Amino acid sequence: MVQGMRLMAVHAHPDDESSKGAATTAKYVAAGATVRVVSCTGGERGDILNEKLKNDAHILRDLTQVRRDEMKAAQQVLGCEHTWLGFVDSGLPEGDPLPPLPEGCFALEDLEVTTEALVRVIREFRPHVMTTYDEKGGYPHPDHVMCHTVSMAAFEAAGDPERYPHAGEPWQPLKIYYNGGWTKDRLVALHQAMLDEGLESPYTDWLANWQPRRQGGRVTPVPCGEYFETRDRALRAHATQVDPDGFWFKVPMELQQRVWGVEEFELAVSYVPVPDDEDDLFAGLESVEAADARAVRRDHELVHDGRVGELSDEPSEDAIEEAVDDAVEEARELDDTDSDATHDTDSDDGVTVPADRRPAARVEGD
Repeated sequence: MVQGMRLMAVHAHPDDESSKGAATTAKYVAAGATVRVVSCTGGERGDILNEKLKNDAHILRDLTQVRRDEMKAAQQVLGCEHTWLGFVDSGLPEGDPLPPLPEGCFALEDLEVTTEALVRVIREFRPHVMTTYDEKGGYPHPDHVMCHTVSMAAFEAAGDPERYPHAGEPWQPLKIYYNGGWTKDRLVALHQAMLDEGLESPYTDWLANWQPRRQGGRVTPVPCGEYFETRDRALRAHATQVDPDGFWFKVPMELQQRVWGVEEFELAVSYVPVPDDEDDLFAGLESVEAADARAVRRDHELVHDGRVGELSDEPSEDAIEEAVDDAVEEARELDDTDSDATHDTDSDDGVTVPADRRPAARVEGD
């Protein structure tokens, strides 16, 4: 059933696609689906997190191009398509008091502008399923929160012929999921397995400082352990963002595959019935032809709504700005306590644990 299906994964920065759902991407590409990764920003304000490369003259001279080259390398590993949405990385403000976000950055863009940009890509690519971040951004970075807001707005608008009529023919993606993160169950399972093998667990401090951030909804585990090696190669392609000998690669591959050989996604919205025990993001779509026909209909009925803590159906600019401000403050607090959210691979999270105007969107093939 996967053959010919189309999946769009919307991310904030280059490297997010390799740390969140990359094994699932590789699995679906291998099965004959087409996967399009959308990077909302170019990661221009990212730091060099790989200590081995901090003094590299080429990288220091043009980090923006380096990030693009890294994304291209990761794309080739995963076998996916890729689009730069064209917005500018917001960075993560530091200081006390925190300075304002830089003018013109993604997190401060007008929602109509960002939504229209993503609607264009949705209508061009015509995905059956989308993935993005939860309402807290997965990690409370302003670009992640904005990515969530824009993804959900575009998901709703893409099928409406009265919204952005100049941006292509209407197309309604049938499901959208949030990327699953590091749940405590996953962390405990891997931690205990390492101890059982007589190995030092890299998760000891993380567990000791665990702070739950949100109550999630229905989870879809996608079996993809055989593609974990591909995931790691894609992540290593973002060489400025990860140490190849660092935290992310401390757990033996066989142990990861045996103990937690899935990537998890949280079903946010579905216009098709899905089984309670689904383990496939395309479950319930029947066939490519049936999904295509359903996506252009005008009478979609909501079958599942798992959204929690949303701003509103039509978030105001003030509400978005408030959410972004909250995200900045929460990110700083999490950094201070070395909690679960610090273990992210975002280029500009400002953490010490490895993590990490609108130009026209640019699509890059293999």
